[in-house]
Amino acid sequence: MNYMDQALEAARAAAEQGEVPVGALIVSPDRQVLAVSGNRTLGLKDPTAHAEMLVIREACQKLDNERLVGCDLFVTLEPCAMCAAAISFARLSRLYFGAEDPKGGAVENGPRFFQSPTCHHAPEIYGQIGEEESKTLLRSFFAARRL
Repeated sequence: MNYMDQALEAARAAAEQGEVPVGALIVSPDRQVLAVSGNRTLGLKDPTAHAEMLVIREACQKLDNERLVGCDLFVTLEPCAMCAAAISFARLSRLYFGAEDPKGGAVENGPRFFQSPTCHHAPEIYGQIGEEESKTLLRSFFAARRL
């Protein structure tokens, strides 16, 4: 199973808990998975408990460092501004994401955080990885909520 598949599994698990189905995973420079999580904002009653934030926190603790230099982040949805800032501050090397988020995204949409002159660090960015499966998961989740 590849890294984005693992992030999608975390997104599915989040959906089963009633959370918005977003999953994330961080990989170390030696290709070890450091952290995997789905969104947990409802469960933790924490608006910052996005999948990206949770895996960044866990990976930093595992490495005993606030920097994740050389590490890669895989996430099923384009990160929001809060998560993009955390990615920058953590100094993640590469960001791989699935579906674009025209409303809340901050990488290729919205504020385009990493293109800002005040951005401290911008990772290499690779979008549309597992895009269709990510989109389908999100659409299904929200369609079920509208019934």
